[in-house]
Amino acid sequence: MFTRKASSVVAVLLFCAAFMPGALATPGDYGLGQPATQAEINAWNIDVSPDGDNFPPGSGSVAQGQEVYATHCAACHGAQGQGGPYDKLVGGQGTLDTKAPVKTVGSYWPYATTVFDYIHRAMPFNAPGTLSNDQVYAVTAYVLYMNGIVPSSAVMDAKSLAAVKMPNRDNFLHKDPRPDAP
Repeated sequence: MFTRKASSVVAVLLFCAAFMPGALATPGDYGLGQPATQAEINAWNIDVSPDGDNFPPGSGSVAQGQEVYATHCAACHGAQGQGGPYDKLVGGQGTLDTKAPVKTVGSYWPYATTVFDYIHRAMPFNAPGTLSNDQVYAVTAYVLYMNGIVPSSAVMDAKSLAAVKMPNRDNFLHKDPRPDAP
């Protein structure tokens, strides 16, 4: 009792078996592509953690970051991080428990390492991932400086960035109210 649909499926499978070697591959093997090399995996494995693990080599100062920011960031975020076509990066401190919270790097983000990670992966908007590691460290230092988190003399690298304590860091840690949670 074959239906028209079942007959069509069988016909397609027979065609594939006869004319497309490898089309009926084993489960998990679709006959496409090739295994990724370790170099290919490393090129995409750019995530960093809040404690500084997996950071790329490099460093950058606030002064260097000011130059990078002016060239690559100010058109979207404003000359002083005050916002433009895209989000504000500066200000908002003390507004999170108000009816109109302003979520910026200085008021909301819990880890400076996350700022680096975001810039590294997604900025500048029109050419994400094109900044060098040194440029990303530098612009991260400058954005932190504009928010009053690091001094103008700051130089950021993997170690110093992981040591930065963001103003809102402790507000992301709450006791779990569920009775079964430790």
